[in-house]
Amino acid sequence: MKTINILLLFILSLFFQVSLGQTIITKEISGRVTADSSSVEAITIVNNTTQETTISDNKGLFSIVVKEGDVLVLSAVNLEPLRKRITANDLKLDMLLIKMTTRNFELKEVVINEFSNINAENLGIIPYGQKKYTPAERKLYTAKSSMTETLLNKISGRTAMLKKEAIVEKKEILYSKIEYLFEENYYTERLKIPLEHIKGFQLYCIDDQEFVNSLNAKNKTVCMFLITGLAQKYLTIISNEK
Repeated sequence: MKTINILLLFILSLFFQVSLGQTIITKEISGRVTADSSSVEAITIVNNTTQETTISDNKGLFSIVVKEGDVLVLSAVNLEPLRKRITANDLKLDMLLIKMTTRNFELKEVVINEFSNINAENLGIIPYGQKKYTPAERKLYTAKSSMTETLLNKISGRTAMLKKEAIVEKKEILYSKIEYLFEENYYTERLKIPLEHIKGFQLYCIDDQEFVNSLNAKNKTVCMFLITGLAQKYLTIISNEK
């Protein structure tokens, strides 16, 4: 009888350990951001699963609630964006160390603090409020700058080519934005988009002007709302194509 009780106790203990092992552990972790030759203060850290947000202090220290599998998205003006997926080992650490890389900026002008308000508009080089062009748009504008050139360009087809180039450039910028906004499993698990159709769906989304406006405004909440409806329409399209 005693042997049976011991055996029963062992089975119950084993069952409890297995059940405990399957429990999803949520924990507030402490972390520290480091970067070579760059400030680590005021770095934004977002839990991409819960959307909880925190900011590092002047020593790069922060704390945030996570669980295994969550992805932390770190960003700052002077640093390259970074994604850190939380592992089981990370949850055991007293301090999570994250190293970011300094962003390289192309030096375009020298700014003198005493004359910080001086710019091309103030100096009369360009009119106030003038539209700022992308490289492709600038080529297109130049191509239309004179009547003779416009006529020659139309004959040669150069203007049409530059228009297409400007459109492609804008779409490439939008595509890079949506590619960074959501992870692959968001499309497959939540939106039910097949893996092989993710790229096509992303291109489908950037053809929707309302979604593009939200994407340019960096309004992720509205983007998530709109992309759900777009996913339903896209799934219908690919279903009809089969």
